[in-house]
Amino acid sequence: MSDPISVIDSLIILLSLFVVLAIGLYFRNKDSNTNEYFLAGRNLGWFTIGISLFATNISSEHIIGLAGSGASRGLAVGQFELIAIFFLILLGWVIVPIYKNLGVSTTPEFLEKIFDKSSRKFFSGISIFTYIITKILVTLFAGGILFNMIFGWSIFTSAVAIVLLTGVYSLVGGFSAVVKTQVFQGLLLLASTVILTIYGLAEVGGFSGLQEKLPVSYFQMFKPITDPDFPWTGIIFGAPIIAFWYWCADHYMVQRVLGSRSIDDARKGTILTAFLKVLPLFVLVLPGLITVALYPEAKGDTAYPTLLSSGIIPSGIKGFVIAGFLAAMMSSLSAAFNSIAALYTLDFYKPKHPDASERTLVLVGRLTTIAIVVGVLLIIPFVKIINSHIYIFLQSTQAFISAPIAAVFLIGLLFKKVDPRSAFKTLLIGEFFGLTRFILELLVKSEVVNYPPLVAYSQFNYLHFTIILFLGTASLLLILNYFFATGVRFTRDDIKSGNGIALTSNSVVNVGAVNQVKSNLVLAGFILAITLTIWYIFI
Repeated sequence: MSDPISVIDSLIILLSLFVVLAIGLYFRNKDSNTNEYFLAGRNLGWFTIGISLFATNISSEHIIGLAGSGASRGLAVGQFELIAIFFLILLGWVIVPIYKNLGVSTTPEFLEKIFDKSSRKFFSGISIFTYIITKILVTLFAGGILFNMIFGWSIFTSAVAIVLLTGVYSLVGGFSAVVKTQVFQGLLLLASTVILTIYGLAEVGGFSGLQEKLPVSYFQMFKPITDPDFPWTGIIFGAPIIAFWYWCADHYMVQRVLGSRSIDDARKGTILTAFLKVLPLFVLVLPGLITVALYPEAKGDTAYPTLLSSGIIPSGIKGFVIAGFLAAMMSSLSAAFNSIAALYTLDFYKPKHPDASERTLVLVGRLTTIAIVVGVLLIIPFVKIINSHIYIFLQSTQAFISAPIAAVFLIGLLFKKVDPRSAFKTLLIGEFFGLTRFILELLVKSEVVNYPPLVAYSQFNYLHFTIILFLGTASLLLILNYFFATGVRFTRDDIKSGNGIALTSNSVVNVGAVNQVKSNLVLAGFILAITLTIWYIFI
């Protein structure tokens, strides 16, 4: 079943790496200010934003994890991809105008605008921690699985090589280099995954042949409430909480729209990404089903590498597909490096050193990137903490952290009168419960903890836990705010001047030309209709 890498495959992979480095170094930003280094001068167009968002989102853990879950459970894991579409539309139509009118450079800065500095620093710190676990370690672990099966490399060897390569242009080029390389990487990723899926479907006898070889349950996207991974209640009510945090509040993703040259460009970019988010169901999840149909023994996270290393892909094409996988890894890692550097520089260093020059801040950003690369190399051995079911591990980890942030963000958006102290205390308490659950789950899986009540608590479905944590955090903030609210932080007219925020119609429709708004609305409606149709077909 295994088919070795040919010389032509190797040359294609090396060529793709050379192109990425060349683009990253050629489009490096100016060193003059942080606006250039962390936001590409706020001059990104809609196409760059759309492809960059998609490339940032889809990394090795998506490719390996979605296919792996597809091989084990079917199409249900694709629900996370479809739900993202609704929140991309929300980001473009509601959240972007607020961020742009306030002129924030990071999403934690938004919390300072509506609450205080304490909430900003805490959110920034928890974000950096999250990126290390869910963006970097998971990405390297997933990449290691494929490189081990294809090249025979250890996880450590592959991780070191990719981190060093990605760190070069992330350090030198800044955010401009990151997003420019992501356009190439995103297009390469799309083309390679589509090609692999086409070859796989041809081998299995088309979609009808696939349906004949697998149980009906593999094609049902809504699972019973008792399902351990994808209960329909968790998908409908829990997954949107994770999606709101990830697409609307997480700087790792939002950084791209903050760098847009206009609200209209940001809006069109999110619509483009929303269209692209339909594809993972068919080009990332479906290959998992194809693999298990062809090779029943290859379930879980080995599904994608098994399909890729099989003999169904001709020489040359295989190198192109592997290059697409590498592009996905590097695009997400570079985004994580630059985002962490931005959060540390703008949310921690700059407030503490208000007189620091722009060049000094850029230097701090570069030094932070170097520190991240070195730090990542040191913690690579800890990738073994990752669950073998990568995508579920990723979603569950994000679930424990996202719920308190989503609750505080939403209440800050919806309510005119929120006490800063109450918001900060709520974040602390909510994240305490979320992180405690995360650590406990790791201890139970490592067999360090075996006390039955704690084991049962750690095995409570992560999506249902997200719902409870979100509702509990939101209720706590409302209760604390009722007793401690000290005054109105903003008024409904503040959104016009950028001195505060209020979620009103002004933040949504009084932006851009009327014809642009209408065309964007039509496109947004169309992609939402496609999503509902897919749900109807695979209900």
